[in-house]
Amino acid sequence: MAEDVAAILRSYRAPASRHMLKSDFPEIETVKAMTDTVIEIRLSVPQPGLLELLAQPSMAIVGKYRGWGPMRAKRIGRAMLLSPVPDPLAEDQAAAEAAANDPAASIELLGVTAPRALARFKNGYADGVIGGRFSTLPYFAASNIGRSRLVVDPVPGLFGLAFVRAEGFLATDTNREALNRAIRRDRLIQAFGLVEWQPQVTLRPALYTRGAGPAPLIPAWSDYDDASRQVQARRAVEAWRSGGRDIEPLRIAVPDSPGGRILFAYVAADFEAIGVPSRRVGMSAAADLRLIDEAMPNDDPIWALRRLSCRRDTLCNREAQDLIDLATVNIDAGQRAVQVTEAETVLARYSPFIPLATPLRWSVASQRLTGLRANARTQHPLNRMIAAPN
Repeated sequence: MAEDVAAILRSYRAPASRHMLKSDFPEIETVKAMTDTVIEIRLSVPQPGLLELLAQPSMAIVGKYRGWGPMRAKRIGRAMLLSPVPDPLAEDQAAAEAAANDPAASIELLGVTAPRALARFKNGYADGVIGGRFSTLPYFAASNIGRSRLVVDPVPGLFGLAFVRAEGFLATDTNREALNRAIRRDRLIQAFGLVEWQPQVTLRPALYTRGAGPAPLIPAWSDYDDASRQVQARRAVEAWRSGGRDIEPLRIAVPDSPGGRILFAYVAADFEAIGVPSRRVGMSAAADLRLIDEAMPNDDPIWALRRLSCRRDTLCNREAQDLIDLATVNIDAGQRAVQVTEAETVLARYSPFIPLATPLRWSVASQRLTGLRANARTQHPLNRMIAAPN
């Protein structure tokens, strides 16, 4: 059993793996089974957030089309019926089996579109809706479901536009920063009508756990009001055009959804205000800027810098990447904090990303789902949706 689990973990980190957290384990040297029930994960440097990474839902141990989680599944039509696995340590196994088979402890899981999910909830056919993002929030606003039923997770992470290429107008740091300055974030966020959603101007998000790392660097231009920042950005555009150079419409990749269209409309208006045309394209299309919407898996202060540097969907600054690499392998906490700040300073000057806001994650819960509560990791285990009575 341990060897099977070790093999699955190794496959998640394999060169050909497309696992979403594949790049978040640079400290792991080896994963091997020591006994039938013990696995050793050897690290090159300490990683306090390793256990939190391993606890991510995407790191669930799934092999040969089955998992080893706390619930068993049975397909019923288009739905999946989840029921608890009997407690193997219970003294009375018959009672444990009976408790597991209690219909009240089961969950019927159905994957449908956001409008249909909200309609089912409103009409009493569902106790909850999970998996909401900014792109589907307008559906909730149109549903007239009571605001008290909305659960918003205060998630640190990255939500903004990454520059995919550095050509033409986007070839200079000054021009990319001008686009960053031009965005009126408060206005954009207010368009979605959710007070819990907050704007963000830093490359690194504020960490959930205080004292986990250096504070993110706040850009100097954030001290100016929106009008002043747009004047500053317009000057950069006029300087570029004064050399007889045109600006091709920027292709901005956002989801083809109500939220995506609202986001693009506000960003495009701010770009147009400084003289930069743009057009919306799909997330899989060739683009100049592409939306990144990712929650932090743990409070590693270097996570955001790794995500924004030298990836397939980001620009690459070698000076910043070298500092990121040094910080990743540094075992001295003080030195590592300094290197993180140095890397962030270089990366911020390079302007590879336009931060817009914190990631938005939302759910809808009936009074029955007392276990569905807001949390900073946007994790809602299905086996704990219905909290046990005190």
